[in-house]
Amino acid sequence: MKGFSDLTHLFDPRSVVLVGASERAASVGGRTLANILDHSAFQGVLHLVNATRAEIRGIPCHKRVADLPSTPDLAVIAVPAIGVMEALRDCAALGVKFCVILTSGFGETGDEGRASEAGMKALAESSGMRLYGPNCPGITNINKRLGFTFSPAFVNDLRPGPIGLATQGGGLGRNLLQSMERGTGFALWCSTGNEVDLQVADFIHYMAGAPDVKVIGTILEGIKDGPRFLAAARRAAETGKPIVALKIGRSEYGIKAAASHTASLTGSAEVNSAAFRQLGIIEVDDIDELVDVASLLARGTPRGGERIAVFGSSGGACALAADMVGQAGLVLADLAPETTAVLAAKLPAYAALGNPVDTTTVTLTNPGVIEETLAAVANDPSVSLVMMPMPLDYGPVSHTVAQRMVAAQALTSVPLVPVWMSERTGAAYRCFAEAGMVPMRSLRNAAKAFRRYTDHGAWQPGSMPKGLGAGLSAAPVRSLSEADGKALLREAGLTVPQGVPARSAAEARSVAASLGFPVAVKIASADILHKSDIGGVVLGLQDVASVEAAFKAVTQAAARHHPAARIDGALVERMAPSGGVELLLSISRDPVLGLVMTCGLGGIHVELLRDVAHRLLPVDETEAGRMLRELRGFPLLTGLRGAAPCDIDALARAMLALSDLAEGRPEEIEEIEINPIRVGAVGEGAWALDAVVKMRA
Repeated sequence: MKGFSDLTHLFDPRSVVLVGASERAASVGGRTLANILDHSAFQGVLHLVNATRAEIRGIPCHKRVADLPSTPDLAVIAVPAIGVMEALRDCAALGVKFCVILTSGFGETGDEGRASEAGMKALAESSGMRLYGPNCPGITNINKRLGFTFSPAFVNDLRPGPIGLATQGGGLGRNLLQSMERGTGFALWCSTGNEVDLQVADFIHYMAGAPDVKVIGTILEGIKDGPRFLAAARRAAETGKPIVALKIGRSEYGIKAAASHTASLTGSAEVNSAAFRQLGIIEVDDIDELVDVASLLARGTPRGGERIAVFGSSGGACALAADMVGQAGLVLADLAPETTAVLAAKLPAYAALGNPVDTTTVTLTNPGVIEETLAAVANDPSVSLVMMPMPLDYGPVSHTVAQRMVAAQALTSVPLVPVWMSERTGAAYRCFAEAGMVPMRSLRNAAKAFRRYTDHGAWQPGSMPKGLGAGLSAAPVRSLSEADGKALLREAGLTVPQGVPARSAAEARSVAASLGFPVAVKIASADILHKSDIGGVVLGLQDVASVEAAFKAVTQAAARHHPAARIDGALVERMAPSGGVELLLSISRDPVLGLVMTCGLGGIHVELLRDVAHRLLPVDETEAGRMLRELRGFPLLTGLRGAAPCDIDALARAMLALSDLAEGRPEEIEEIEINPIRVGAVGEGAWALDAVVKMRA
C-alpha cells in the first residue's frame, strides 16, 4: 500500500495556478476565479492560464502551465476534458505537487473516459504528483476561508467549526455543509469525484492529524482500497477523532445505484458495518442523522453510560421526550437533592421537579429563572446530556427562552440540545443556530443521536482489524477434500473428529473397526459441498455391516445426483459427543476489506434466521466473545431452560485458532466454512464436524 501524502499544501497552498481561467461569469473557470478573488481570503500568489487572453481582471494570463515563471503548490484544472491531459503533463513537468481536476467527462462516461483516467493515474504514479478528481467540486477550506471551487454556494457556506467532511458525491456533501443553517460548523470539505488517485481514505487520514478538526464526517458510495481505508480509520481512532459515516449501498437498490454513480466496489453491507464497529466508526442511516451525531460529538466527548436529563415547559413534550429516551435504551438521570432544591426554590409549586423537569408556564411569566434552573440540571453530577423539547414557536417569548438557554450553556460543559419540533422556525431557532447549539428536528432523531453518542463513548478499541488479503488479484481456487481440510484445521489447533478416508466398502469396514463405534460415513468428493442434501452422510453407525451398507448408499447417491463429480470413496469418522449447540464458523474473503470471520447459528438456521456476527481479522478470544454475545441465539449457549451451559471458552479458542490460521496464510486461504461446529457442555469442547476449505491456487 502506498503511503499517505502530507496534504497541507493542497488545503492551504502558498501559490496556485488556475488553468482555464475565464471572463465568463457562469463558466467553471469564471466561477472558480470569482470564488478565489472575491470570496476567499487567499493571500498567496495566483497564476492564470488562458490561451486566448492576455489578462483577466488585471491579472496576466499565460498560454500554458509550462510558461509559468515559478512552480505553484496547487493547480486547479478547469479546461474541457480534451485539454486536461496536456495541462497535467505540463504540471508534472514543472514539478507541481497537487492538481485539482474540476472537469467532468471521464470515468463516469464509459470506456473512453476510463482509459483517460488510466493515463492520469499512470502520470501521477510516474511523477509523484497527486491528483484530486476528476469530476469533483474542488477544495473548500472553511476555517481558512479558501475556496478553490466552482460552486456558486461557496460564499454562503462559510460557518467555520470543528467538523471535517470527506464525501463521495458533491450534492450530498454540499447538503451537509448547508446544515450550517442550524448552527453546524465545518473545517474542511472535500468531495473526491472519480478518485483517480486521492481517495476518501487520504482525506480522512489528513483530517485525523489536522488540529482544527475534532470530528470527521463521511459519505461513502464505495471503498476502492480496503486496506487504505482501514489504515486511515485506524489513524483517526488513534488520534481520538470520531468518524461518523453514511454508507450508501446497504440494500440491493442502493448497491446498484452506487455502482452506477461511482463504479466503486461496495463490498458486503454487513461486513462494512462490522468493520465500522471494530474501528469505532459511527454508522448512521441518513443525512440528518449524520449532522445530528457529528454536531453532538463536536460539542462533547462521550464516556459511555451517559445519563440524560429532559428540561422543558410542555408536560406533553417532556413526557414524549422521556419516552423516546427509554425506547432508545438510554437512561434518565436521577437528580441529586441539591439540584431538586434549586428547582423547588425557583420554579412554581406546580412544576415537575423530577426528571423530566417541566417548568410549566414560568417561561411566559418569568423566563429569567430558566438560566439558573437549566444550569443546575446540567451541572448535576449524574447528568451527561440535556434534551430540551421545543414543541412550538411563541415568537418573542420563545426567542427570550432561547436566549436564556444559550446563556445557561455558558455555565456548563454539558451539551444542552434543543429539539425544535415545530415546522415554524423563527428568531428562537436562529438564536440556537447562531450559538452553535444545532437544534435537532425531532425527539426521535435526538434520542437516536444520543444513543450513537453514548455507544461511541463505550467503544473499546480491542483488536483493530488489518483487512488481511484485500486487493489480491483474481486467482484459481481449488477445494480441498474434507479429510485434507480437516487435517488443516486439526493442525491449526481446532478439535476435529478422528477420521480416515476409505476407497471401498471393505476398507470402510476396516477403518470403522479400528476407530471404534459409533462412526459416521460421508461421501468424499471435493466437487460435492452439500453432502447431506443428497443423502451423502450417514450418522451413528454401530457395526461393520451398517458401515459397509452406508458406504454403498452414499457413493450411489453421489453418482446419481452428481454424475460428473469425482468420487474418492468415503470418509469414515468417529462420532463426536452428542448434544450441545451447533453453530457456523467461517472465514471468507470480502472483495474490498479482505478476510472476514463469521459466526452464527449453524445448519439451516444460518440461511433461515441470518443470526450472524462478522469481524475483520484478526479476532482474539475477547473479540470472539463479543461476536458470540451479539447473536440473538446466544442464550442457547448459556443454558436455556435448564440445559447445561455450553463450553463457550472452547468455542472462543476455536475462533482464535481459525483466525490465526487465516492470518498466517492470508494469500492462500480463500474460504473456510465449518458448518456445523458443535459446542458441548462445559469441558466437552467445540468440535468441527463438517468443513469446506477453498485455497487460492
